Amino acid sequence: MGCGTSKVLPEPPTDVQLDLVKKVEPYIGHQNDVYKHFIKEDAVKAGSPSPPRHTYPYSSGHPPNYAEQPEPRKNKVAKYRAKFDPRVTAKYDIKALIGRGSFSRVVRVEHKATKQPFAIKMIETKYREGREVCESELCVLRRVRHTNIIQLIEVFETQERVYMVMELATGGELFDRIIAKGSFTERDATRVLQMVLDGVKYLHTLGITHRDLKPENLLYYHPGTDSKIMITDFGLASARKKGDDCLMKTTCGTPEYIAPEILVRKPYTNSVDMWALGVISYILLSGTMPFEDDNRTRLYRQILKGKYSYSGEPWPSVSNLAKDFIDRLLTVDPGDRMTALQALKHPWVVSMAASSSMKNLHRSISQNLLKRASSRCQSTKSAQSTRSSRSTKSTKSRRVRERELRELNLRYQQQCNG
Repeated sequence: MGCGTSKVLPEPPTDVQLDLVKKVEPYIGHQNDVYKHFIKEDAVKAGSPSPPRHTYPYSSGHPPNYAEQPEPRKNKVAKYRAKFDPRVTAKYDIKALIGRGSFSRVVRVEHKATKQPFAIKMIETKYREGREVCESELCVLRRVRHTNIIQLIEVFETQERVYMVMELATGGELFDRIIAKGSFTERDATRVLQMVLDGVKYLHTLGITHRDLKPENLLYYHPGTDSKIMITDFGLASARKKGDDCLMKTTCGTPEYIAPEILVRKPYTNSVDMWALGVISYILLSGTMPFEDDNRTRLYRQILKGKYSYSGEPWPSVSNLAKDFIDRLLTVDPGDRMTALQALKHPWVVSMAASSSMKNLHRSISQNLLKRASSRCQSTKSAQSTRSSRSTKSTKSRRVRERELRELNLRYQQQCNG
């Protein structure tokens, strides 16, 4: 939603060994994919890269004919197709670039035999950071099988790249759906949170901590009203084996969602995911952030104090039970924070907000979300403009110095010849 937020990358481990597989369990697809006609060119996302925001379905309701695409579009598709290993292109048709990250690209593909759509995440493993992200994601995705978690289908490995074939989520991001939706109540919020909590509880049971839960990583599987939510992007996830120390020490995450214990560099547990879910719940019901400041230091101070308010719209219309749910997650002491199981058993979630006001919160939430997106885009443009200005000044000063050197050299030659 909006321009997004920067990610605090993990501190690199001292020794990184990439353990990859050529193939995971074979995928047994749906014989009749009722959502085939929902596949849109740019309205999809899988894995960690951030796709273009605010992408909407085609007015015709059908994907474009690639044979009729303008030259730049066809050239871009051809460019990424050329990067793929022949083993991949022998099995999948490369359709479109749908997301990108620092060391990865995500493309929409179609299985040649079944015509089933998938996403392939191509990670450049020749770079250390790319290897680390790849290792982390594969370590998690090879172990998980859950309806609310993005599914890894198979993996292809080359010397410089890894290709991860994954499920394709075509329903868009959580908050984009809320804005497009005509209404949103507390009951709708509990439906969303139940699905996310089910996935998080499953991960925690396996000893996996996501460490980067945020709205951008919660996607709808398809555009239908009955679509499930899927958790994606396991680039910062930590997977612990049985008997391992359950404490983690790596400083990582997205600033607005980082738990206090990570900021003070204390060993932490999977309760950091529950703090992030508290932040998500707060945004889900208001369209605003509990902790927000353009200055990173001031933002972290807010988080460490754990002070937030329920002032402004639509909070007067939100039930006390919903606020109690958030309060039990945004607790500075991780020992007092609800676990995923406890959150699923909270009265507000169990009752599906039955005793809460069924007032439509959509207008206030949408206005707040759009206002924040606009503000962040302006900040990003301003920062880019400042960087561009600095770069221009630097270029100009370099040119001046080069001209002065040429003039001095010319004068020196003239003196020598004279």
